[in-house]
Amino acid sequence: MEEKRTSIFENGLIWFGAGVSIAEILTGTYIAPLGFGKGLLAIILGHIIGCTMLFFAGLIGGRVRKSAMETVKLSFGQKGSLLFALLNILQLVGWTAIMIYDGALAANSALEAGAWVWCLVIGALIILWILVGIKNLGKINTVAMAALFVLTIILCKVIFGDGSPVGVSDDGISFGAALELSVAMPLSWLPLISDYTRSAKEPVKATAVSAVVYGLVSCWMYVIGMGAAIYTGEYDVAQIMVKAGLGIAGLLIIVLSTVTTTFLDAYSAGVSSETVFPKWSGKWVAVGAAVIGTVAAIIYPMDNITDFLYLIGSVFAPMIAIQIADFFILKQDRSNRQVSAQNLIIWLVGFVIYRLLMNVDIVVGNTFPDMLITILICVVVSKLRRDNAN
Repeated sequence: MEEKRTSIFENGLIWFGAGVSIAEILTGTYIAPLGFGKGLLAIILGHIIGCTMLFFAGLIGGRVRKSAMETVKLSFGQKGSLLFALLNILQLVGWTAIMIYDGALAANSALEAGAWVWCLVIGALIILWILVGIKNLGKINTVAMAALFVLTIILCKVIFGDGSPVGVSDDGISFGAALELSVAMPLSWLPLISDYTRSAKEPVKATAVSAVVYGLVSCWMYVIGMGAAIYTGEYDVAQIMVKAGLGIAGLLIIVLSTVTTTFLDAYSAGVSSETVFPKWSGKWVAVGAAVIGTVAAIIYPMDNITDFLYLIGSVFAPMIAIQIADFFILKQDRSNRQVSAQNLIIWLVGFVIYRLLMNVDIVVGNTFPDMLITILICVVVSKLRRDNAN
């Protein structure tokens, strides 16, 4: 994959594109029953938690100049990291399929041609983005992001135009559950942010800009979705665009936002594959991920992704918690081992705790408590082992 050093501006553009997503707008509609005030608070707090973790994850890769799955070796060992690399490839292919599916349904609502046709169109554009490559995407991304920026402002004006809520049901989601849904999106990027910060000219600044830009744009998308449900009573964003007369402009938002977000998932599936299969070409694995995602989007229905989001959280929240504890607190490097059994056991405990916390309605969601508990276990176990060794 490309090793050219990327600027702070380029990293910001990449994560602006990651944030502008139909999937994030749709997730925002789930929060509407809380009302605008409480919903906005849940969105902001959730993103502060998620993007703080995103920053630390990206900073590890930026400092050691390694991809996301290569940094996992620092905590879990050479072979121990393979488990997470494989799980990451699977979730990235899953995300690729979900994004294409959502984008195709929305595009078909705006301009009916058959959802499968739009799946093929979006899939082909993602492959084109991959083949062009990150180092050559500068000008294309600048134009694409400028178009998306203008069009999403127009979309906001349409949704919030007269400022009169139509009313939504006030049941169906608690504040803690809404906050957790807000944490879930930035959390889903934890296993791949280092794939982009590793090549930044200024890792700390680039990582900070990436996390802040993504957080702000993602909040914006959530608010658009929540606002659409509250102020128009419409949960299908494509239909809002059609009713507003956006037409081709609305279609452009849908297709471009899907491509710029899903490209990152497919690209990182390729980067992660290099950890498991060093002789494979990451670029062509990324193309393969896009092809598989396109086929899956055509064949399988993927209308509700909340269970998928929670599964990602339960796998990767304790993983990154252990990495944060090892890298920033304990200053441990376990990459010279084949497997770190200690950290794999702690990860399993963290995974189980997350799943148990899903049954409890906590006002700050379950990711934050799970990560704090996992970090605490990491520090305590390491201290006890050190004391016993002495």
